[in-house]
Amino acid sequence: MGETSKRHAVIVGGSLGGLLAANMLHRAGWTVSVWERCAEELSGRGAGIVTHRELFDALAQAGITIDDRLGVEVPARVTLDRHGAVIGEQPLRQVLTAWGRLYGLLRAALPDGTYHLAADLVEIHQDGASTTAVFRDGREARGDILVGADGIRSSVRQMVLPEVRPVYAGYVAWRGLVDEARLSPATHAALFERFGFCLPPREQMLGYPVAGAGDTVEPGKRRYNFVWYQPADEGGALKRLMTDDQGRHHPDGIPPFLISAAVIAEMRAHADRVLAPQFAEIVRLTEKPFFQPIYDVESSRLAFGRVVLLGDSAFVARPHCGMGVTKAAGDALALADALRDPGRPVPDALAAYERERVRFGSAIVAHARQLGAYMQAQLRTDEERANAERYRTPDAVMRETAVAPRLAA
Repeated sequence: MGETSKRHAVIVGGSLGGLLAANMLHRAGWTVSVWERCAEELSGRGAGIVTHRELFDALAQAGITIDDRLGVEVPARVTLDRHGAVIGEQPLRQVLTAWGRLYGLLRAALPDGTYHLAADLVEIHQDGASTTAVFRDGREARGDILVGADGIRSSVRQMVLPEVRPVYAGYVAWRGLVDEARLSPATHAALFERFGFCLPPREQMLGYPVAGAGDTVEPGKRRYNFVWYQPADEGGALKRLMTDDQGRHHPDGIPPFLISAAVIAEMRAHADRVLAPQFAEIVRLTEKPFFQPIYDVESSRLAFGRVVLLGDSAFVARPHCGMGVTKAAGDALALADALRDPGRPVPDALAAYERERVRFGSAIVAHARQLGAYMQAQLRTDEERANAERYRTPDAVMRETAVAPRLAA
């Protein structure tokens, strides 16, 4: 394949990072193919997403129309104490959207025949002119570049950078969605139109409104999304959480439908003991709560000849800064920009992308570690203990959570 002919990008991973990369490269004149491991469409997955100006800019460059149907706008933040009283408020206008809404928009923007399911990557080959992905069912995809956008347990990263593994942070995040119409008038009035917080000792609950079924943002038909961080030591509490009712342990993540009924019952009872009554009601009304262990992933390199890492395959920051999708969008923009000149050798372009995004990714991971330190099951260093004290207060949590950090140049 010539560097100056119509160039093709093979993108491994069909979630938001892969779709962002595919749309950016397609708009930059590349042909693209997206290869997703799962056998079914991903549209029903995920929960809430906090947006930032950088994400809007990236979506616009991908050709996505930004309007008031993207999500739900809130004007401010509020923190409630154990008894449901307001102990802190801050004005901050933000748009909160749903994972499925972004997935649908990005998926629909790609040409027909671009997206392939049930593609389990088993090998990567590359030479001076091209790279080839080989999948378990015998299919192959050849291109000028291969983009690893296959998430926190990236098969691409394991092949090119096997020493980098997810590192457990010492706590989990319970998540769930509740239909707006199910909330009591008192809870709706206290929380629904704002980004809400509650801060039990060593824990953090937050929540915000998102679109409802069918991506509707019509009042009365929206949903409330919550994220509840709880410490869980790796050898004890986490192992129990990830063991199903049949006694089977799922070390790489337990499917939501296999979470033990006893674990869910204990979580609901704990909510009644430690959360503001409004948040406890939301937990009680959630039909299918699930949890995610929190991990850090930090890659030392991103470019490997004609193979490149992007999004959560490259860096995973704890979700407190709400930058996961925005960072993936920034990665996609930077990659498309580096590859814009068809006369530039691909390895040189990918090396330039690496230089820019390694610094940014490392800074985001470090900032998120600071925000989450006080919820870790163990505080191992003086720095972790200092950060735990710094980000424990309502003002600090409301000021820094899900806000794009100001990073040093």
